[in-house]
Amino acid sequence: MIGKDMPRYYFNVRSHDAVDKDPEGAELPSFEAARNEAVQAAREIIAEKVLSDDVIDGQSFEITAEDGTVLGAVPFRSVLRLD
Repeated sequence: MIGKDMPRYYFNVRSHDAVDKDPEGAELPSFEAARNEAVQAAREIIAEKVLSDDVIDGQSFEITAEDGTVLGAVPFRSVLRLD
């Protein structure tokens, strides 16, 4: 996107009733790119949790627009391959 600002997406982590807000976000060309970023980050977080024997318990990324509108969610468990 030459000459145009890309939209900024935020990746808040929801854990039950608590939300850890992403203060910086990331400029990405599309929601699809933001979702792919969330999937990759969730895989990395899960790998760290497995290595440190932590519980994987209901966390998800909420992908939001700059105005705070929730555009989609990526549950951490959804990125695991179970077959």
